[in-house]
Amino acid sequence: MKFSEEVAWVTGSSTGIGRAVAEALAEQGRRVVVHYNASEDEAREVAEGISSSGGEAMLVGGDVSDSGEVDRMVGEIEDRYGRLDVLVNNAGSLVERRTLAEMTEDLWERVMGVNLRSVFLCSQAVLPMMKRQGAGRIVNMTSVAARNGGGPGSVAYATAKGGVSTLTRAMAKELVSENILVNGVAPGIITTPFHDRFTPPEVRENFKNAIPLGREGTPGETASVVAFLASPAANYLVGEIIEVNGGQLMD
Repeated sequence: MKFSEEVAWVTGSSTGIGRAVAEALAEQGRRVVVHYNASEDEAREVAEGISSSGGEAMLVGGDVSDSGEVDRMVGEIEDRYGRLDVLVNNAGSLVERRTLAEMTEDLWERVMGVNLRSVFLCSQAVLPMMKRQGAGRIVNMTSVAARNGGGPGSVAYATAKGGVSTLTRAMAKELVSENILVNGVAPGIITTPFHDRFTPPEVRENFKNAIPLGREGTPGETASVVAFLASPAANYLVGEIIEVNGGQLMD
């Protein structure tokens, strides 16, 4: 199934899950907007890889927790393509592991900004294009932490991701009448630079032992779910949060 006329923007797509999502959407034929905040070299590598594989990629950089920066990036996308069919709100970070007692107000706001405020700002900014087109897809990246409270020192991150899950459902209800379908994906422990940076090896091993499949997931396994949600195969899914965690949490 090809989507050569469609444009997709994946925030935080220089590494890890975001990179895999950008590549998966490009493989389906979409023109992909690759985003970075600080990791320009890695993002450029993603965009060049998509182009060298016969796809089309655009590079945008900026802070997705800053409304001015978001408006500028969306303006750049609109100037080049005049449309946006898929938004994947993937950008996020634990920033730093701190317990509730150790948490500072500044760190709390930084975690909320990159994980939760970014979803609000980016989604709001692309609505005029999607409404004008009469259709759109928004996929929000939440986390298993939204349901289990996260690992040690992730109180702010887990709270922010819980907010993303709730925002996903609220957006889905509000936007479905505009034919803009909103869903979410909640990864568990995925082998990415995120965990290389923030999760100590012994904690990571404990996490892995709690997964019935007995291993961490891959970025591609999460990306395939996002690609499904962006496709017509998911036309009847609204406000769903799809868990990708190897059985770590089961309802």
